[in-house]
Amino acid sequence: MDNSLSIRIADFLKEYPPFQLFERRQLQELAAQAVVRYCPNGEVIFKQGEMPGSYLYVVREGAVHLSHEENGVLEPIDQCDEGELFGLRPLLAQDAYALTATAAEETLLYAIPVQVFRQLADQTPQVLLYIASNFASGWQRKPAAGAKGKIFLDQKPQDQQALQLLEIQTVQPHRPPVTCPPDLSIRQAATIMSQKEVGSIIVVNEQMHPVGIVTDKDLRHKAATGLTPLDEPVARIMSSPVTTAPIGITVAEVQMRMMKHKIHHLCLTEDGSNTLPVLGVVTEHDLLVMQGNNPAVFLREIKRAQTAAELRHIRERAEQLLEQYIHQEVAINYIAGMMTAVNDALIERAIHLAIGALQAEKKAASAVQFCWLALGSEGREEQLLRTDQDNALVFEDVPEDTHLVVKDYYLALANKVTAIMHECGFEYCPANMMASNPEWCLSLSEWKERFSHWMLEPDPKAVMFCTIFFDYRPVFGQVALAEALTEHIFSIVDQEAIFLAFLAKNALENPPPLTFFRDFMVERSGEHRHEFDIKARAMMPLCDAARVLTLQNKMAGINNTFRRFEALARREPQNKNLYEDAADAYEVLMRFRTLQGLKQRNSGRFFKPTELSKMERILLRNSFRPIQDLQSLLKTRFQLGFF
Repeated sequence: MDNSLSIRIADFLKEYPPFQLFERRQLQELAAQAVVRYCPNGEVIFKQGEMPGSYLYVVREGAVHLSHEENGVLEPIDQCDEGELFGLRPLLAQDAYALTATAAEETLLYAIPVQVFRQLADQTPQVLLYIASNFASGWQRKPAAGAKGKIFLDQKPQDQQALQLLEIQTVQPHRPPVTCPPDLSIRQAATIMSQKEVGSIIVVNEQMHPVGIVTDKDLRHKAATGLTPLDEPVARIMSSPVTTAPIGITVAEVQMRMMKHKIHHLCLTEDGSNTLPVLGVVTEHDLLVMQGNNPAVFLREIKRAQTAAELRHIRERAEQLLEQYIHQEVAINYIAGMMTAVNDALIERAIHLAIGALQAEKKAASAVQFCWLALGSEGREEQLLRTDQDNALVFEDVPEDTHLVVKDYYLALANKVTAIMHECGFEYCPANMMASNPEWCLSLSEWKERFSHWMLEPDPKAVMFCTIFFDYRPVFGQVALAEALTEHIFSIVDQEAIFLAFLAKNALENPPPLTFFRDFMVERSGEHRHEFDIKARAMMPLCDAARVLTLQNKMAGINNTFRRFEALARREPQNKNLYEDAADAYEVLMRFRTLQGLKQRNSGRFFKPTELSKMERILLRNSFRPIQDLQSLLKTRFQLGFF
């Protein structure tokens, strides 16, 4: 091939995934073997049922339609545009193509020899890892919205290849477990722990299945205090059942389980059940050794913090870990869970500090039960970066003659809590939607009345409030108060189905993310002129759709947007593909916004599309795909054509 032509091909490919992952030398070698192919409009490049050829294809100019034929009906699957890779069937399997590829207009393709691609990919495992981790779902589901660009595998789910997935640090037992039978005395168990220099001992049955665990803490609190005689069986003080996990569990998953169950030891078995022999124990200390920083450490330090300045410092460290996880491409749902746990702990500690401050001012804590509610992104467990506060407070109903006194106390408490959170770096809500506002600090009956008004008389302002407050999540206090409010909301939904139509109509109000010519729809004036609003134009359409659909399905206790879509996929199998794509898309958008926020040291909401790489623009465009389909579903389901 002409050397100048191969250079031009290499320069073109380097702008698109996965070719960006190759070194320049490898890319030039690949380009030197590429073949330029011209396809007139309508030409079939390969046909469903044909045995794979020797090439993969990249669209240089033009467009290619991919379709699937079933029972004589040709179903469009998608369209490949400039820079997009398709026809990977020869790389992944040896049977026939599962799709038909047809030139949608005059098209130029770069045909890449499969053997050359495979050889170079073997030298650069990230390429195959990239394909496997992002596109292993096959043609029956649209390209994952989480994908960094589109790659079409022409691959059936039942014959997916066992490509190596993205490697994440896993936990393996580093020494045999220390065990004892249930009838061993506490004294003997303590002696074994001392001799082996371990902080726990697994209590096992005759088959070596774990039935309980005894830790140093158990010995201190239950035996050393004299509550249980040392000659009693160790079963008297063990914690049971023991929390187990499978061999090979990731460090991230261990951290999540420890935070969820509030434990410091995890028992390892072959399959993660307690019906197989114990193989080892992983402790919080093990995690610290493996991974210098640990969210569980942040939670412990938060509980000990005495000032807002200490809390701010811990949150900053958590944000550093967040940045590390983001760049390591740790799963976004784990990152969101970690930051939610940290934020919740900050709020809880802020409340305790505020109660202490009020007591120092001679204002005794109220005996009336209350519940602190997180709203907005924190309510949805999606607040990765420090943004503005959105919260509310509900307290139990009290006699009318004491109502004002109780409310005054909780307003004073809320003022101190929001001030502490502000010192931690969480800005005050510009619209004052915080518990420190008398409008958002109400008794249970007042909140029920407020929601009844919003839902039974759904003007635009009322619907707007509902979109904010329907994502509430109890963070501290009497959870039953929040549950009672949820029951009230669902009872109104049953009575007034028209309300969901108003909520669905509101979900269609956000402007589209792309122009007719597939350019990013940017702000035309104001402070953010020429910038793209990823929250309003991409994230909120997905978030609003998930909210109204979970309300319709009466799915309580699921606030997180991508978990809502995952739950909807199980509830409505006929829409499974759409909901799964929407979940993928939302995770991508969360990750992208977080990266922008870390880069710009702000919320990441606005950025200039002109400053993005081609790879980033492709990634974002793909994540917009489910929005239009979701909005079409809302229009049909709630008959919005009549509004």
